[in-house]
Amino acid sequence: MEFTILPVTPYQQNCSLVWDAAGCAALIDPGGEAERLLAEVQTRGLTLEKILLTHGHLDHVGAAVELREALGIPIVGPQREEQFWLDMLPQQAELFGFPPALAFSPDQWLEDGDCVPVGSLVFEVLHCPGHTPGHVVFYERGDKLAFVGDVLFKGSIGRTDFPRGKHADLIRAIREKLFPLGDDVRFVPGHGAMSTFGHERRENPFVADERG
Repeated sequence: MEFTILPVTPYQQNCSLVWDAAGCAALIDPGGEAERLLAEVQTRGLTLEKILLTHGHLDHVGAAVELREALGIPIVGPQREEQFWLDMLPQQAELFGFPPALAFSPDQWLEDGDCVPVGSLVFEVLHCPGHTPGHVVFYERGDKLAFVGDVLFKGSIGRTDFPRGKHADLIRAIREKLFPLGDDVRFVPGHGAMSTFGHERRENPFVADERG
C-alpha cells in the first residue's frame, strides 16, 4: 500500500490518500479542500473508488459530499450511531466558522468486524466509540497500518467532552481493540504526527501500560 497525508482545513486534519499497486485509491476523512484533494489524485494518476469516514465531525467529513457528487463514488462509514453528528453538520459549520454544510448519510454504514476493499487492499473495521459514538478505525493488516481518526494521537487521546462522548469507552477501545494489534503497528491520527501503538503503550500519559 502507498499513502500520503494531506492536512486540510484550519484544523490541519490528516486526510489520507491510500492506493494499491494498480492505482485504485480511497480518501480517508476528506475534511475539506475538495479541489486540492482531487488535484492530488489526478497528479498521481489514481482512480478514486470510495471515500472512507472514521467519524462525523466536520473537519473529517466536510468535502465528502462534494467528492461523491463530483465523481459518483460512495461514502463508506462510519458506524450508524454517527448519524447523530452527521445530522448536526449545519450547526457544526456555524459554530466553528466553516463554510455552510448540509447533513447527509453515507452510502454504507460500517460495523465492527466489517472489511472494506480498495482495489487489492482490505481495511478491517474496528468500532471504537468514546470520542464520538459511531467512530471507526480502518486497519490494513498486510502493511500493519491503522487510520485511527481522533481516537488516539501521538502522546494524547481524543476528546470526550463532546455530546455522547465517553472517556471510559475511549480508553477501553484503545487498550482492548487497538493495542492488541501489535506494538509495531503504525497509525495515522486525525491530527499531528504518526506513531506506533508500541510507542503509545510505553509513553502516552493517558493510556500507557503503567497506568493500569
